[in-house]
Amino acid sequence: MEEIIQFDKQLLLMLNGSESTFIDGVALTLTKAATWIPLYVSLLFIVIKNNINWRTVVLILASAGLCVLLAGTIDDEIVKPLVARWRPTHDPQIGSLVDVVNDYRGGNYGFFSAHASNTFSIALFSSLLVRYRWLTVGLVTYSLTNCWTRMYLGVHYPGDITVGLLWGTIVALGVYTLFRYVNGRWVGNRTFSLPGFTTSGYEIRTVFVPLIVLVLTFAYAFIRAWLIMEDIH
Repeated sequence: MEEIIQFDKQLLLMLNGSESTFIDGVALTLTKAATWIPLYVSLLFIVIKNNINWRTVVLILASAGLCVLLAGTIDDEIVKPLVARWRPTHDPQIGSLVDVVNDYRGGNYGFFSAHASNTFSIALFSSLLVRYRWLTVGLVTYSLTNCWTRMYLGVHYPGDITVGLLWGTIVALGVYTLFRYVNGRWVGNRTFSLPGFTTSGYEIRTVFVPLIVLVLTFAYAFIRAWLIMEDIH
């Protein structure tokens, strides 16, 4: 176990930071929860647009909330204080070696990553719900991007991220199974085979909305980072 922990720390130092002010700005922008609000709104839009029955809409929103509760809140409030593993930025052993960006260090403890578990649980639950390949690719990219920012900024070890992704997967699969069971009893689960619709009944042209928002979010992060870089220089 000690060898694994030391490998985890060395791997973090390889992935952490760079000499690029531009990449620093991109990571700082993309790691903020507020940056992804438009994506969450766009996902809410396609849920409301494609589900006429209010019970299903409420159940989907409750399921998403349950994902956040189980994946992130339990981690932050119970697991992190209980395990008490230092974040890299606070680790007495390697803290001085970590490249800190803009004095961003996070809280004291980092096991496991709530960013990883939260984002992946939402990404996987939404993908199972909509069942459209390109949306799945986009949402997995969104989650893994958040994971990258946490290691780049030195606030999570790769091991924190890996466990977070695993826990997010378990939560998403469990919540989706519960959703299917309850929705099946309340309304009945839909199966479509119509052109222009996914197999779960989502109109494909509406599913492109969160994909467009994802592209614009990344564009915003790049432009903001470039402007910050220009101001510094």
